[in-house]
Amino acid sequence: MEITTPSGKIGFADIESFVRERAQSFIQGVLEEEVNEMLGRGRHERRDSDSSTGYRNGYGEARRLSTSIGTVALRRPRVRGTAEQFVSRVLPLFARHTAQVGELLPQLYLHGLALGDFELAMRGLLGDGAPLSASSIARLKAAWQAEYAAWNQRSLECLDVVYLWVDGIYVKAGLEKDKAALLVMIGALSDGSKQVLAVESGHRESESSWASLLRDLKARGMRCPRLVIGDGHLGIWAALNKVMPEAPQQRCWNHRLRNVLDCVGKKRQAEAKNLLTKVMYAPTRKQAEEDKAVFQKWAEGLQYHKAAEAIDKDWERMTAYYSLPKEHWTHLRTTNIVESPFASVRLRTGASKRYKKVEGASAMIWKLLMVAEKTFRRLRSPELLADVHAGAHYADGIKVALAQDQPGELQKAA
Repeated sequence: MEITTPSGKIGFADIESFVRERAQSFIQGVLEEEVNEMLGRGRHERRDSDSSTGYRNGYGEARRLSTSIGTVALRRPRVRGTAEQFVSRVLPLFARHTAQVGELLPQLYLHGLALGDFELAMRGLLGDGAPLSASSIARLKAAWQAEYAAWNQRSLECLDVVYLWVDGIYVKAGLEKDKAALLVMIGALSDGSKQVLAVESGHRESESSWASLLRDLKARGMRCPRLVIGDGHLGIWAALNKVMPEAPQQRCWNHRLRNVLDCVGKKRQAEAKNLLTKVMYAPTRKQAEEDKAVFQKWAEGLQYHKAAEAIDKDWERMTAYYSLPKEHWTHLRTTNIVESPFASVRLRTGASKRYKKVEGASAMIWKLLMVAEKTFRRLRSPELLADVHAGAHYADGIKVALAQDQPGELQKAA
């Protein structure tokens, strides 16, 4: 099938080149309009004899710009006789690709595309004229590391962190003898948004590594969150007790369920999981304790003594979320907030040997998280986060008023 356009007929195979030509023509036209706006007259309009607004002086050399629809060649207009240099808002100086292509590159790299494969892949995606190569990707990596270093120094004073999820991802760096952990923190802010707060290498999630990271965040202005959610690794809890002892703590239910099920025979694990799920999703703290007792009686009857003991371990940390809005429980029971964006990262870093040093892996993975952060969903009922941040009290997920919060006669009666 062919379509007739003012420039002739095009078929299905010609669509992409047709779109690129139109995009190139449009962007070049916008550049011309920017010059018209700066000079106050069109290309063929005469300049007033007393005008001091400058004049056109041809074009610079053609520059290739890679976009998500391919690569286009553009010529930046040159302007002379003006007090200020002509700087395009559409085509900034030294720009070689659009923001969308910039986001594509770290995803391709971190999802398994080796440096040597980049040029071929980019030619297929962006066209033969794409100004990209292995060397340009190496320069891009260096830029990411510089951005990462600056990000690690940013102030956190303006962030109202309500909930904080913490976890570690293990990276198999090629020249490292042991797997090293990347310590990751993602926070929920008072406006309902989620933000990556820390990505830092640490020795196997040790207490000292977590403590050092927490002290750094405090030094940069982060205030104590209303709840910290993490897995069962002892390092983070010991560090919190030292650096932020006032922070309430919640252990991840997914990790606990796996630990308990490991103590049950395979033939009985489905039954055990059903009983444990009732504990996890109990509507009140009292009901959770009753359902826990039911599971323990079942486990003891089948001689699964370790399972009965495991569900009881650290019970206060397992049920801390009951003191917060029930609308947020689905987010607070587990560390899925961290696990979800790391699912693909874990697969790629486990299979890849490109990371010769953990420091390099940190910057690469940070870049991927920055891309993923743009698609993070807000928490449910985000309007409640401001109340939680302000210190509102909840019992079994329902907001309650304490005696000191009651005005006048109600306070006396209390």
